[in-house]
Amino acid sequence: QVQLVESGGGLVQAGGSLRLSCVASRNRFSIGVVGWYRETPGNQREWVAIMAADGTINYQDSVKGRFTISRSRDNAKTMVYLQMNSLKPEDTAVYYCYAHLIGGDPYWGQGTQVTVSS
Repeated sequence: QVQLVESGGGLVQAGGSLRLSCVASRNRFSIGVVGWYRETPGNQREWVAIMAADGTINYQDSVKGRFTISRSRDNAKTMVYLQMNSLKPEDTAVYYCYAHLIGGDPYWGQGTQVTVSS
């Protein structure tokens, strides 16, 4: 079992920045892929940024150059961050942290609301 707890969402004006944080209750040696997804009412959850265990990163085209995913090297727990710059109203969504145990199951956080006003 892995618990993921997100924080850092909120209300920001267009062009502003937010940094999302996610604490996973497992050390970095047991967690493989980590990532951030987002969901808006009436739409499916979509991936935003994914980081593989080897550090390979992929971003959805709409956030390339604006969002940055990173991951800590703490041996006791895993931290995953999403730095979001130049935010746009269309970035408004509930953002979810994702972590996949190596050889195990995927887990999701409870979500954090990001609202970008125009």
